[in-house]
Amino acid sequence: MIDQVSSTKDTSRNGTAMIEAIGLSKFYGPFAATRDVSFSVPKGQVAAFLGPNGAGKSTTMKLLTGFLSPSEGEARIGGHDVLRDRLAAAQLIGYLPENGPLYNDMSPQALLKYMGEARGMASSKIRDRMEYVADKCSLGSVWGKVTGKLSRGYRQRVGMAQALLHDPEVLILDEPTSGLDPNQVHQVRELIRSLGETKTILLSTHILSEVQAVCSRVILINDGRIVLDGTVDDMRAGGDMDQRFRELTGGTRN
Repeated sequence: MIDQVSSTKDTSRNGTAMIEAIGLSKFYGPFAATRDVSFSVPKGQVAAFLGPNGAGKSTTMKLLTGFLSPSEGEARIGGHDVLRDRLAAAQLIGYLPENGPLYNDMSPQALLKYMGEARGMASSKIRDRMEYVADKCSLGSVWGKVTGKLSRGYRQRVGMAQALLHDPEVLILDEPTSGLDPNQVHQVRELIRSLGETKTILLSTHILSEVQAVCSRVILINDGRIVLDGTVDDMRAGGDMDQRFRELTGGTRN
């Protein structure tokens, strides 16, 4: 039997829940992409959301951001129900989907300006935040180039920049280092670590070393259900995080 770490374990720095999944289920006919997924992430915590391919990570993130509607359950951001109070929740969220869509005929500069205007940001704040994200995401060398001509790594950085543009309190990042070279991976990890000092972050990744580098909490999903919710130390019980991952997701059978 798989040992399950209780999701009631206190892994917070304070008690203010910024991300809440409450019995989230998503059904496609008889298939359950997620089933009764429940967890909360408190203010100021960086939580890793792990699982094998097809486990329900991206679906859960789409439910939390309002991109998908749940079949059952509720998602809340900063106390706002994502479906019933969509605009208030959206103001708090910066979302980087896996392989997120971009406007390929726009430059990063034009795209971010458009995104800021679409969010109703003041012109002065748009300028200030564009400078900030261009620096943090190292976009200076491609600032005026057409996004559709950029490499996968640069497109990923543009996606991160749009997620950060409005200075959200909550970041939901689906594979943020996908397609980046080792130097870029290091930069993004450092950025996430610094952002985690003031923001709440839910980070999906397949890279277990990334979890140890930037996260204090691990939420592991398998076959649409949460199988572990605890600290990074819980995840590497026995000293081998890879082995623990395989045990909890059926990769090994004793």
